[in-house]
Parts: sequence; structure tokens; C-alpha cells
Amino acid sequence: MDVDPQTTTKEQAEEKKGIMVILVGAPGSGKSTFCQDVMKISSRPWVRVCQDTIGNGKAGTKVQCLANAATALKEGKDVFIDRCNLEREQRADFLKLGCSLGNVHAVVLDLPAKLCISRCAKRTGHEGNLQGGKAAMVVNRMLQKKELPKLTEGFSRITYCQNENEVQAAVNTYGSLSLLDSLPSGVFGQKNSESKVQLGIMKFLKKVDGPCSAANISQVSVGNKLHNENNIALHGPESGVASSGNAGAEVKDFEHAPSGNVVNEVTDCEHTLSGNSGNEVKDCDNVGEKVKDSEDIVMVPREDTCFSDDVPTLAFPSISTADFKFSIEKASDIIVDQVQLFLQKYHNVRLVLVDLSHSSKILSLVSSKASQKKIDTSKFFTFVGDITRLYSQGGLHCNVIANAANWRLKPGGGGVNAAIYSAAGEALETATKVRAGSLMPGKALVVPLPKTSPLFSTEGITHVIHVLGPNMNPMRPNCLGNDYTKGCRVLREAYSSLFEGFGSILADQNKLIHESNQEQVLETKDQSELNLMKQFSLTDQKGKRECVNEIEMSKKCKGPRKESESDNTELLNRDDDRSTKKRDESMSKAWGAWAQALYNIAMHPDKHKNDVIEILDDVVVLHDLYPKAEKHLLVVARAAGLDQLADVRPEHLHLLRSMHNVGLKWAEKFLTENESLVFRLGYHSAPSMRQLHLHVISQDFDSKHLKNKKHWHSFTSPFFLDSVDVMEELSKQGKVTLNNDERYLTKELRCHKCRSAHPNIPRLKTHISNCQSPFPAALLQNGRLVLPPNKLSASKSS
Repeated sequence: MDVDPQTTTKEQAEEKKGIMVILVGAPGSGKSTFCQDVMKISSRPWVRVCQDTIGNGKAGTKVQCLANAATALKEGKDVFIDRCNLEREQRADFLKLGCSLGNVHAVVLDLPAKLCISRCAKRTGHEGNLQGGKAAMVVNRMLQKKELPKLTEGFSRITYCQNENEVQAAVNTYGSLSLLDSLPSGVFGQKNSESKVQLGIMKFLKKVDGPCSAANISQVSVGNKLHNENNIALHGPESGVASSGNAGAEVKDFEHAPSGNVVNEVTDCEHTLSGNSGNEVKDCDNVGEKVKDSEDIVMVPREDTCFSDDVPTLAFPSISTADFKFSIEKASDIIVDQVQLFLQKYHNVRLVLVDLSHSSKILSLVSSKASQKKIDTSKFFTFVGDITRLYSQGGLHCNVIANAANWRLKPGGGGVNAAIYSAAGEALETATKVRAGSLMPGKALVVPLPKTSPLFSTEGITHVIHVLGPNMNPMRPNCLGNDYTKGCRVLREAYSSLFEGFGSILADQNKLIHESNQEQVLETKDQSELNLMKQFSLTDQKGKRECVNEIEMSKKCKGPRKESESDNTELLNRDDDRSTKKRDESMSKAWGAWAQALYNIAMHPDKHKNDVIEILDDVVVLHDLYPKAEKHLLVVARAAGLDQLADVRPEHLHLLRSMHNVGLKWAEKFLTENESLVFRLGYHSAPSMRQLHLHVISQDFDSKHLKNKKHWHSFTSPFFLDSVDVMEELSKQGKVTLNNDERYLTKELRCHKCRSAHPNIPRLKTHISNCQSPFPAALLQNGRLVLPPNKLSASKSS
């Protein structure tokens, strides 16, 4: 077989990139043993980096581990990171290092906790001294924080091992790798607890591939067409061959394609491999390289694919090619044409064509034709998976999904339509009815997905776009027969409407971001005006001092000055009056007319009965006019002279306790109405409104009025002082320490639960609505959070 020398050189260069394998597992799961077993049989130069022994045989630091790993990768060696790595944060630095110097894999030793504890309890002389009776407590505590790795973190390959046989299979896989071998990317061996959902979509489809299992693995061999170096590969399902029983099933007569220039195409070489090793796929032209693996394959993207959550993404199925029997060849042309037109208008977006079957011909044709047109693979690619589980099962975050709907916009029928309605629940059907009762062929309907929908909460999907294509199936209503002139026109209109709908969603999001930026500009302007007012106030004081100096000088003059002194005294008095008046006006202006609203309500609540919801002797309660969460109240002190927390003295402790008790009462009232809420009570270190007030705010932060960094950080940074801490400090220290440094309000946006970073408020809000992480331990202490009774008991028990 003739191979282009340049291609071979490039391929070998890619193959020589080191592999960093990050082991993920509890103590006792066998991480160190795994490393040792691979290194015994492997011909590759492996280096084990273990924090328990990194310091000359003694425990060291994470920094030392990173330094040793970097040195090994630069020397062309492969690296095992032998740490527990159970939390995403613990893996992040190693991923960053590995991605810059090589390929990063994860091997998850997800063995039963009982087995791990048993091993720890029995062992002696352990490197980290974790042995004996204390093992159970440590293992259980660590497993409570377990976050399984995902491709979105930056891994190119994740292997799950859930019993000792699977661990041995993974040892064989890595141990048998030669210097020029590589492994396919994707997620392997995961026994997903939600597999019933995956099967649920299959029952709606006429022809699908059965799920892979350890006993019976169906795998499509995918033809990888070679292109020259100017062609761009499409990110699609990774070609690979898996066999049950023994690793090392070999695909023969394959040409080696350069990494990054492969287009996956399904040809007539689909085979099912099972049983013994040595099964061969033959008569396939230009199929990728030798693959070593014996594990289940789940949603396998290309090795160089890294899915970012920050890119607006539309996932869509092929329209009309299933039940409506539209020509796949013609449909693939239309899809590629319409995708190309859309991407000429929009840049920071991503389109994904999805099909459940690995043997999908439409994915193959679209991949090939998109490659021929050199469509940017970071903006359009194909994906094999359940469109309702792309994030939870494939690590692909999509904001919007398209539904191949029926004209009645009803659940049922079959295929994707039934699956999406089933996964989204009644919320989607109700939201759809509000907008339309039917749909014409060639049209699309954008439906914002209610937050009560499971697709919103678990997958992060914010919109569903219903789209209806032409029917070419005589067994279905409104069949066009064989009129492909009209059929192609209708299908082109359908995809055009679909992408226009996605564009309208993008426009709305961009408008929201623009409004947020504009508000930040206005706030900056307001701050500048405030600084200018302060300068004027200083100028007034300087003028007063000059006037006093002038009068003092006049007293030293010789001769009768009584009349003149009298005049100067009157002048000074008038200046004092004017200065006092200006100073008062300056204070008023510093707060601004709008900032006086709370003061006016607190002093005269009877005049504002439409605004307040409770009037007491020492406080009034009202809804925040611009709430930053679903529930946001203000408990305002009625005492004069208390503009802000800085004015509080020990004698005000009784008032603060009264304010706290009133806020707590309202929070508990709201919890009886909605147990999903969690509340926090506190004060701003430097409030924007005059008159001391306590915020009672739910922690969902689900509000259109939360628009910028300042809004977010004023409730989630140290700038926000918890009411219980304020009372405790005032009681013990006689004063309250304020965190009014403006730098708190300008830091990067991070989730208040899991601390993940996000580029803007819309992205942050979407994440918060899906975040399942617990609140930080510090917030769960000392009554800083007001929880419903069921969550309160759970937090105490943990």
C-alpha cells in the first residue's frame, strides 16, 4: 500500500504526542495497582505521578505533581496522575497542562464503596497511610463529593470500570499500546443509570441500533475519506471497532489518515463484531487507523473535539427523511446549503445534526458534503445520540433543539416528535398550545421551554423549535407523491425557518447582553457624577476656609473696624448658612432623588400603602421594585438617622434583631408556598438606597432585573453581609466590619454554588437553573440560609 510520506510524517508527529491518563477513584479503588500493572506490560515510557510519594518518597503537593507531569510530557513520556481526582476542580489544573502538551484521558475506577473500604481496611504500609478502621469514614466522605468526568472538561477519552474484569480490560488496553498506536475518543464502558430513557426513544423509531452491552456489542465501521491538508474535517462519530471478550480486534487494509483531516462516512461496510478477537472488517477503503478497545462505545465524538458550553448551539434531526420518506440524497444537499447560508450570517454559533443510529446514512452524506464545501467544523458537525440526552449522556450542551413535529403540534406519532414531548413533559405541550394550534409544511415555531420542564432542568435546553417538512410517504396525509420540485422547495423553507427561529433566539440573547452592558455604562456614569458632586462639596469647604482666613486677617488691621467687622461677621454667617445648605443638598444629591424612596416610605408608610405589605412600629416590609430573584423583599428600619449599616451602633442591636425576625417570618411564609426556594437575609456593605434595609432574597436569582456583574456580586460576594453575622459581630465587637471595596463587584462571574466561571449574565442564569451542586458549607452554617424543613434536616444530617 502506497502512503504519502508527508502524511506519514505528520501522522507520526501526532502519534508521538504524550498521553496523560488521569485516574479517578476513591481510596482503595486500585489506582496505584492499575498504574503498576500497565507499566509492567507496556512498551511505552510511562511515568506515575503520585502525590503520596512525590516528595522523595513522602507526601508532597499538587504543585509538585504538576511540575513532574509537565517534565515527563515534555520529554515525550506518558503520564499517570495517581490521585483521587473525584472533583472537577481537582482535575482542572492537570487537564489544562495535559491539553497543552498531549492528549488527556480519564480512567474512572468506579468500584463499589464496600469493596474500596474493605481493601483500605485490610492493607498495611500504604503510601498515604490510609488504612485500618478510619478508611470507611474517609471513603464515604470523598464519595459524597464525587463528580464523574465529562468530555466537556477537556478529556478526549473517558473509560469507566465498574468491576474488576473491566479494570483488567482497561489495563490490557493501555498496556498493549505501542508507540505508534492511538485510542479512539469518546466515553467507553459507562453503565448509565438513565439507560431506560435512552431505550425510551428507541421504541418510537422503526429502525434503530440496539444498545451496546458487554455481551453483545454492535459497532459500525466508519469509512474515513482522506483529504488534502487544506480540507477541514467534520467532527462526527469516531470510527472504531470494538469486540467483546478480548481487546485488540483489528481493522485491516486501512490507510492512515492525518489527524485532523478525516471525514467520517458510513459506507457499505457495516458489520457487527462479537465473540472472539480477530474479527476483521475488510473491503473498506480508506478507513482510519488500527483501534484497540474492548469496551462499550457511547456517543463517540472525534478525538480533537472539545465541546464548549459557551457557544449557542442548535441540535436538530433530519427533517422528513424518516416517516415522510424524503430522499436522503436530496435532503443532505438542502441541509448543507442551508447550514452554509446561516453560518455566513452568524459566527459564534454551533449547529449539530443528530441521529440516534450509528449507521445513519444522512449523517454520512451530510458529513461528506459539508467537508467538500469546507464548512467550519467548529460551527457544524454531526453527532450520534439521543437528542433529548445530549448533555447528560454525551457531554454536548445545546441551548436549543429542533423537533420534527406533526401538523397538529401534538405528542405521539413516532420518532423524534414523540421522544421530545415525552422527555419535556406536559410543560412543552402547554407552552406550544399558547403559541399555535397547528403548523404548515415548511414552517417553524419557536417555543421557550418552561423551567418546570425536565429538559430545561437536566439538559439546559431553553427553547424547542417545532418544524414541519414535506411528506413524500403515500401512507401519510398530504403526500406530495413524487413531486420533488415542490418537496425540495418546502424542505428548504423548513430548514430556513428553523435557522431563522434560532437566529431570533440569538438576537434576543444579544439584546439582553447589550442592555446589561448599557446598564453598566449608566452605572459608571452615575458614579462619575457622584465623584463630581464630592469635588463640588470639597470646593465649598475650601471656599469657606478662605473666607475665614480673610476675616481673621481683617482683625489685625489698624483703625476703627467695628462696622466692617460687623459686615464681615454677617457675611461669614451667610456663608455658613449657604455652606450648610449646600452640604445638606450635597448629601441629598449624593443619594439621588430616587435613592430617597425607601427613606420616604419608612418615615411616612401611611402615604405608601400600595407599596408596603406590612407596617410595624419599628419596620416596614415591601417588595423590591427591581427584584433580583423570584422572591425579594426589603425590611426597612423606621428609625431616623440610620441611612446604612455604617450608622449602626450597639444600641441598635434590638432593632436589627427585630428586622431579622420579620424577614425570617416572611421567608418561612414563602417556603410554605414553594419548598424549592432557599432564602438568605443580609445587608449591602454600601447600599444604593438611603435608609437601613435588610434584603430577604431567594437564591434562585431568577429575575429579568438581574442584568450585570454589580447586581450579581452585590448578593453573592463578601459585599453582602449575612444578617446573623452582623448581629453577632455588633453584639461582640460593638461595631460591624464593612466589605465595601468596589473590587468585590467587578470580579468574574461565578456560580454561587459550584463556583464555575461564566462569561456573561445570561450564561450564568442558564447554568444556575441547572446547577445541582450543594451550597458551600460556610453558607449552610450559623443559619445563614433559610431552608425548607426537609432540606434543613438533610443538611443537618450531612
